[in-house]
Amino acid sequence: MKVEVQQALEEIRPMLQADGGDVELVDVTEDGIVSVRLQGACHGCPMSQMTVKNGIERLLKERVAGVTEVVSV
Repeated sequence: MKVEVQQALEEIRPMLQADGGDVELVDVTEDGIVSVRLQGACHGCPMSQMTVKNGIERLLKERVAGVTEVVSV
């Protein structure tokens, strides 16, 4: 599942980079929890939690079977 998550994140990355940010995959657990670290302008941004939940989590759940949640670390 980690490879599929990484591929899906590659689709999201250009949108984040356009705003001066980026995303790093930290871990994928067996129960489908994906840990990511926002970087650049996204790190510490007031909208970062919305980006994780409404953007990254939604896309990963659509594209990768077994993803249950995305958390920012």
